Amino acid sequence: MLKLTYTERSFCLECIPQSLEEWVAQRVIFAMRVGQNLCVEPSTASFLLPVDLPGVEALKAEVKRDDREVIALCVCDSEYVEVTLQGSWLSNGAEDAVGVFITTMSDRTEFFLQKLWQEAQACASVKYEV
Repeated sequence: MLKLTYTERSFCLECIPQSLEEWVAQRVIFAMRVGQNLCVEPSTASFLLPVDLPGVEALKAEVKRDDREVIALCVCDSEYVEVTLQGSWLSNGAEDAVGVFITTMSDRTEFFLQKLWQEAQACASVKYEV
């Protein structure tokens, strides 16, 4: 399962070894025990990857092979490609953009997507420091 966590100031993508159903069930139980609102709804999430990042072409090939339409790619401009994922959005129900997005696809694709995102973050850090 891929988990994308959105906070007020950042975004984090990670692979979780649990099944999507098991993770959501645990989150619902937690919310009930602490008396927290929890809203779960179908949604999409998007993030950018540099076009010149090694592995982007392999990701494009993987998307073409995956017929479930969970992941889509769209060229934004000469520098970035947008990755859009289908899944579920979990939040407290407020209109703010803080919450967790979860989705599932093949383990191979999840791992590869996480690796590309981590490489993009490392590249962005180096560019920022220069």
